[in-house]
Amino acid sequence: MQSNDARIVRGAAIPTAVAGVVATIIGAVVAGADGALGVALGVLVAAVFFGGGLISLGYVGRRWPDLFFGAAFLIYTTQMGFLLGLLLLLRDASFLNGRAFAIGVLAGTAVWLAGQVRAHLKVKTLYVEPASAAPSTGGRP
Repeated sequence: MQSNDARIVRGAAIPTAVAGVVATIIGAVVAGADGALGVALGVLVAAVFFGGGLISLGYVGRRWPDLFFGAAFLIYTTQMGFLLGLLLLLRDASFLNGRAFAIGVLAGTAVWLAGQVRAHLKVKTLYVEPASAAPSTGGRP
């Protein structure tokens, strides 16, 4: 993982973790243990969803830059499939509060995206490869 990618993941993961702890405490106060578990699981799902996609896309972008957009589509489609499967698996779960889970996913998503945007704005990422450091010959061969 390149240092820019690591900074972006950290810039999104740390605020999401803090928001997850705060949201879990609020969920526990409002809806008890089921609410706390639902919110915590929701924030975790959002963080894993976005973090995994960002890390995977960074790997593909470094290894096969020509396949970047196709890989982005494939990664996103795969994530949606996993998310659908998870939601179908947890739809009748009695051990968590469904409304708290949804709020946790939404809160985790909002904080992750805000942290990722902030990190992207702060990281200096070159979009053009700099020329080599060889001395110039003034246009002569």
